[in-house]
Amino acid sequence: MVNSSLIYIKKDGKYLMLHRVKKKNDMNRDKWIGIGGKFEHGESPEDCVRRETTEEVGLVLGKVEYRGIITFVLGDETEYMHLFTSSDFSGNLKEVCDEGNPEWVDIKEVYNLPIWEGDKIFLELIESNDTPFFSLKLVYENDVLVEHILY
Repeated sequence: MVNSSLIYIKKDGKYLMLHRVKKKNDMNRDKWIGIGGKFEHGESPEDCVRRETTEEVGLVLGKVEYRGIITFVLGDETEYMHLFTSSDFSGNLKEVCDEGNPEWVDIKEVYNLPIWEGDKIFLELIESNDTPFFSLKLVYENDVLVEHILY
């Protein structure tokens, strides 16, 4: 099982998104996602999201909100993704990232980008004040969302 963290950083009605176009063998290739990555040994979800944010886009996070846990099932693989949001950060945004191209995108426009179908579900949940914390299971066959369960 893989553990990862993902954050949606918000500023002026926009999310900082990463257009994943740099790596050839990337399961997120050509998709737009938030900022994050896999845990390193001994990291907590918060440690991971802070490190990944600084490494990928050069920003230092202040206060973060732990919004949910997403269980991704894709074939024989299961990943637990710890989801965060924040609008508290400092530093200068890197223009170059090994993973892709960072860009501020209007929140309403994010849904029109090539994103995972399940991302639309949890993006709506983090925008809703009715769900401060949630657990969501997303089951994919290839790139197709075949089941989702909100707990």
